Amino acid sequence: MTDAGVTVYSADCIGERNTTYEVARYAPGFLLIGDDSGGRGFLLGADDPDSAVYSSDLGDLDPEDFEVESADFASWIESL
Repeated sequence: MTDAGVTVYSADCIGERNTTYEVARYAPGFLLIGDDSGGRGFLLGADDPDSAVYSSDLGDLDPEDFEVESADFASWIESL
C-alpha cells in the first residue's frame, strides 16, 4: 500500500480480487489491478499491453463509466 492508500494487487491475490468483484461479468476484457482503500478500483484492458489505467467505483464496473487515470501502467506506477 502506498502513502496515498493505493494497493497494487500481487500476483497471489489478483485472481481472487477479480473474482470477488465479478470483473469478468461486469467489465469483460478488463483486469482489476488495485484499489484506493476507499471503494475505487484500478483496471487495465486485459488484451492490450499498452492499455491505459482506468478507475471506477467498485460498485459500478460499467466500462462506459471508467475514468482514465494514466496513459499506461508504467506512468501510473511512477505516479504512486
